[in-house]
Amino acid sequence: MDFSFAQILFFSSLITLFLGAIVSLCLGKNAKLARLVGSSFAIAGSALGLIAGSYFLISGEILQINLPLSLPGFNLAFNIDRLAAFFIILAALISLLASVYALGYLKHYKNNYNLGALGFFYNIFIASLFLVPAADNILLFLVVWELMSIASYFLVIFEKDKEENIKAGFIYFLMTHAGTAFILISFLLLSKYTGAINFSLMSATAGQIPPLAAMTILLASLIGFGMKAGIIPLHIWLPEAHPAAPSHVSALMSGVMIKMGVYMMFRIFTDIFPVTPLWFGIVVLIIGAISSLLGVLYALAEHDIKRLLAYHSIENIGIILLGLGSGMIFITLGHNGLAAVALTASLFHVINHGIFKALLFLGAGSVISVTHTRNMEEYGGLIKKMPQTALFFLIGSMAISALPPFNGFFSEWLCFQSLFSGANLGGSLGLTFLLSAGFLAFTSALAAACFVKAFGVSFLARTRSHEAEHAKEAGPAMLSGMGILALLTLVFGVFAGSISGLLAKTSLGLSSLAGSELESVFNFNNLQTPQNFSAVSAPAVFSGLLLAIGVVAAVIYFITRKNKVTANRTWDCGHDIRQGMEITATGFARSIIVIFRGLLKPTKQTSIEYHDDEMRYFPKRQSIDVGRDDVYQHFFYIPLKRVSYWLSEMAKKIQNGNVNLYILYIFATLIILLLITVR
Repeated sequence: MDFSFAQILFFSSLITLFLGAIVSLCLGKNAKLARLVGSSFAIAGSALGLIAGSYFLISGEILQINLPLSLPGFNLAFNIDRLAAFFIILAALISLLASVYALGYLKHYKNNYNLGALGFFYNIFIASLFLVPAADNILLFLVVWELMSIASYFLVIFEKDKEENIKAGFIYFLMTHAGTAFILISFLLLSKYTGAINFSLMSATAGQIPPLAAMTILLASLIGFGMKAGIIPLHIWLPEAHPAAPSHVSALMSGVMIKMGVYMMFRIFTDIFPVTPLWFGIVVLIIGAISSLLGVLYALAEHDIKRLLAYHSIENIGIILLGLGSGMIFITLGHNGLAAVALTASLFHVINHGIFKALLFLGAGSVISVTHTRNMEEYGGLIKKMPQTALFFLIGSMAISALPPFNGFFSEWLCFQSLFSGANLGGSLGLTFLLSAGFLAFTSALAAACFVKAFGVSFLARTRSHEAEHAKEAGPAMLSGMGILALLTLVFGVFAGSISGLLAKTSLGLSSLAGSELESVFNFNNLQTPQNFSAVSAPAVFSGLLLAIGVVAAVIYFITRKNKVTANRTWDCGHDIRQGMEITATGFARSIIVIFRGLLKPTKQTSIEYHDDEMRYFPKRQSIDVGRDDVYQHFFYIPLKRVSYWLSEMAKKIQNGNVNLYILYIFATLIILLLITVR
């Protein structure tokens, strides 16, 4: 079999990663060497994967390999089209920069943990992220999906001496395998009714699947892959697992792994199925709207910096589903031009979120590595200690808040235009689109407020702890990883038109839009919707902002050039300004939390310590612990656990130790099977 250059690069990347995993494991006792070798192999494998994926995406070449094995129904079937190549590029880009960052970041683990084991699971994890989009056979897919889940599980519990990490790993392990059960149901039904075990062959007959079976496949896929993506209410593992993992792994899990669930939604909902029912597209749209709004609200309530970022992943998955749901609805209604724009908006936000979320997690990791805490209340003043990290975190904050000219603005703008186009449909469907647009607008505003809190409390004002007071800037490797990601947020913003044009080709390559054409609405100068509904020029926005900043800077300089600056103590009515006088993360968000107390269920516990008997009526110390009740645990998962326990107790009665009764069960089962067979 002849392989093209890109195909050789792709398989070379996998070989490099698996080899890096083995070598890292063998070097487990040598922390320094294991760190360097594990990260270096990950960098090399990611670079090869990035080049290969970019070639497949740009050229449109499709990799199709089918190597039969001795196992029936199982073959090494790979299919890399533009959609798969796009997600491979996402995985390779983020893993490349996260691995560069890891060269410096892992130094603070060297005396406490086995870095060889970390390098083993880390390289396996990256390889699985490449294999999930490439796998074409359903059995091969399930194998690499499980490989991805197991590798990430061991990365979550890497700091195994922390009880909360073990708990987070258990919840993640349980939820990911519950999701796999639904995925398996979906795949078995797909294979039965299409007569194929390869995804690339299913679309030919998927339109003939009976309505009830199709509904079961779609819902099972939404639950199974939605659980991995972290949609609400299937998200409870995400804010536990992502903060527990090392920060460069958190960047991969949040920026890439959860998108593998999105990839399979695209594959099944828009490629395997030529058209999905209208109601199902509306369900996806509504789930996206709810996940985006609730995700950002829960983030506002957090003062753990990594949990805050994890909840924002739920928010951004919701935004991605808004684009996907809109596209599915437009396909059903025959508006293929609008569908292509909506799906392009969704894909654009997939990679944009990967870039700025990885940047934010790496920035958080830099802060955590020197302060040894994830509690933002113990930071403060870090902009003086870590100016470059502060700058990169600020850029990531502006990107995720959808501020121009950074990348998040343009993908959210495209999503808004898709929702506004849907609102023009009128009726109840138009109202649904309009409400979804309102949810997205509210989400964007709250995201900006949340990152004002995150950046302001962490980097501004005075230091709040001894560790923050003695913090030092991150090393060159860590700054390089963050710096390139920060630059990419700007590059993907300025060149949003060109990137969207490439992603539009990916959208038009899906079977649901086969034969459709889209006007040249995406180019270097413009992002434009069909029928000239709206347009924006990314270079013009960038140039205008540069001009405005230059003018303001010049005016300020002209006015203040002769002024002398003197430094004196701030007038504070005769009192010393103390750390306790600064606004806290909890205080900043409390008013918003109270407004949404019906959803967030805030809690408050007051503790008062009094003086001795002679002053027993005068409090010595008073503290207030502000928290949030987990409504999903109380109203969904705990009742579900109780039902499971009840069913288990009922099942125990069947197993009573009576052999004669067991024989009766077998006999009754055979009779039932015989009757079914005869019918």
